[in-house]
Amino acid sequence: MLQFRNDYSTGAHPRVLEALAATNLEGNVGYGADPHCARCAQLIRDLCQAPQADVQFFVGGTQANLTAIAAFLRPWEGVLCADTGHINGHEAGAAEATGHKLFPVSAGLEGKLTPEALAPVLDRCADPHLVKPTLVYLSDATETGGVYRLAELEALSRFCRERGLLLFLDGARLGSALTAVDNDVTLPDLARLCDAFTIGGTKNGALMGEALVLCAPALQPEFFRVKKQRGAVLAKGWLLGAQFQALLEDGLYWDLANHANTLAAALQAGLAAKGYAMRPVTTTNQIFPLVPRALLEELDQVCTYEVWEELGERTVIRLVTSFSTTQAEVEGLLAALPEQR
Repeated sequence: MLQFRNDYSTGAHPRVLEALAATNLEGNVGYGADPHCARCAQLIRDLCQAPQADVQFFVGGTQANLTAIAAFLRPWEGVLCADTGHINGHEAGAAEATGHKLFPVSAGLEGKLTPEALAPVLDRCADPHLVKPTLVYLSDATETGGVYRLAELEALSRFCRERGLLLFLDGARLGSALTAVDNDVTLPDLARLCDAFTIGGTKNGALMGEALVLCAPALQPEFFRVKKQRGAVLAKGWLLGAQFQALLEDGLYWDLANHANTLAAALQAGLAAKGYAMRPVTTTNQIFPLVPRALLEELDQVCTYEVWEELGERTVIRLVTSFSTTQAEVEGLLAALPEQR
């Protein structure tokens, strides 16, 4: 069975596992107060050119998102997000469970927010009887494989600062976004434009783990207490720091993401050549071909995938490549699917 369901169904890159094994009997201090987390936090600050940033490690993305939202907002404040955003569609109300309302905003096929889409919501919520939108949540790459360009992020950052909003970027697939062929954003750009963002490891070669970069100094005091209160402090915290060290010290993180993007592009091009339309065309490691509904039973015998959307007699499916996807798997799937003419 060919594996294209997601980018976390395999364990971890061998070098990450080697790094974990090397720490096994070291006897590290717990709760993230270990040398591995300290060195990795400094490495991330250096890569982001953000010496003032605080770096916090989490096991998973939902845990990082809900903890950040709980820490950043007052009880009467809420979150503006894309209607397709992960916190809105895939986290079982985790953000709402912290007591903060979500304001989903239509973001189109690419899943990207714009100041023009956000402004009307702010205007409607000016009444003090209503929840006040105070944080803008983005994903890069988006849930539908979109990538924010630098001009788009600059416009959003400027809008947020003019309107007194925090800007938080979910980077669960940040590696894929920053190595996309049409990307012009860098880590220093994110540190300059965002109040906080995450660097995702779970979906790019780590066994598990997300790094939260707190760029705005005002968000840093007492953050650890909120993290602890939310059950998000891993006792064996060095296991997270060691993994990100292995991924980031010599660029492995970017190599793995580029590998996944390259194979996704090959798969997308091959499917297009066989007559399959895409909804939308992407440059990251998620692709969304439209297939005849009658083909799904046959497809079930060939590969794993996600059903994304039903459109009449056709179904949009999601195929995802990862650090462990091989060229042979891509060629195998292309060979197994009939042409659509």
